Amino acid sequence: MFKLIKKVVFYSILILISLELLVRVFHLQNERPNRYADEFGVEKWIPNQIEYSITGKRKQNVGKYRINSIGFNTVYDTYNPFVDSVEIAIVGDSFIEGFHEDYTNSLGQQVDKVFPNLKVLEFGYAGYDLADELHLIKAYEHYFKNINHTFIYLRFTDDLERNHYVESSRLDLNSPIRTVAKQIKSLVYAKDIGLFSSVAKTPNRIKSFVKGNKILKIKKEKEFEKNLKRLENFKKLMRTYPIEKSKFTFLLDERLCSAPFLKYLAENNFNVLDYGEKMDASKKQTTLVYDQHWSKEGRKIVANLISDYICNKSLMIK
Repeated sequence: MFKLIKKVVFYSILILISLELLVRVFHLQNERPNRYADEFGVEKWIPNQIEYSITGKRKQNVGKYRINSIGFNTVYDTYNPFVDSVEIAIVGDSFIEGFHEDYTNSLGQQVDKVFPNLKVLEFGYAGYDLADELHLIKAYEHYFKNINHTFIYLRFTDDLERNHYVESSRLDLNSPIRTVAKQIKSLVYAKDIGLFSSVAKTPNRIKSFVKGNKILKIKKEKEFEKNLKRLENFKKLMRTYPIEKSKFTFLLDERLCSAPFLKYLAENNFNVLDYGEKMDASKKQTTLVYDQHWSKEGRKIVANLISDYICNKSLMIK
């Protein structure tokens, strides 16, 4: 019996070492930059990091990122908007951060290339919600007051879960234990492909299968309540962080929004740019095959919509 246990332990270690070597040799793991909160309490990436973001179970998507001196993924070394220059800003989460694409072909760069005299400043950071975004805009008021126009990415189903800003727990990801764990590349890879989350979700999946339609009905009722709460959170955030409406546009997918929310935006004269309709009309895949982030085609659609919006609204004029 002891010999059997000894063999099991030996071969288990051997398999783990082999997996670690395979992941490292084929560079299957995602290399995430390190994060911090600056003197304004804005959470972002530590400046001057360059690496490759790798996502998908079989290295399906590779994007090179470059964190500038301000802490965001972009081709520009720094941001210096001036009164006599023309800049557009895009603020958002991982969709705007753009680690799924080389930084040289980011959403902002695709818009940038349409207008030779325009700079698109990207303020993207994975995990931002509307409270984070508005806090950033307020903290960096010295930037945004000189920017022609700002697009705020808003995903209704994810970004309105709170009505005030507090520093998030994402910085805990820089703890010593997690830092050491990041060096075990097979562990990082297993997490990225959802191995641990699949195990964690198993009890809930069994429960849903057993209770069936009853759970579906409860979910619909809860979603209605959540949508009302999201609208109230939006109202509270707008009171806390009032914006000059003429200089800001919400970039969103109306397919995900509740009718009362869209009605409130219209009645209160908020600028809205909907990309959902164009995504629906596309004959090509607009999201990645393994998650909800935009594919190259999806990003191209959004970039074209922003470019058209800039032209139609004459946003190039100070």
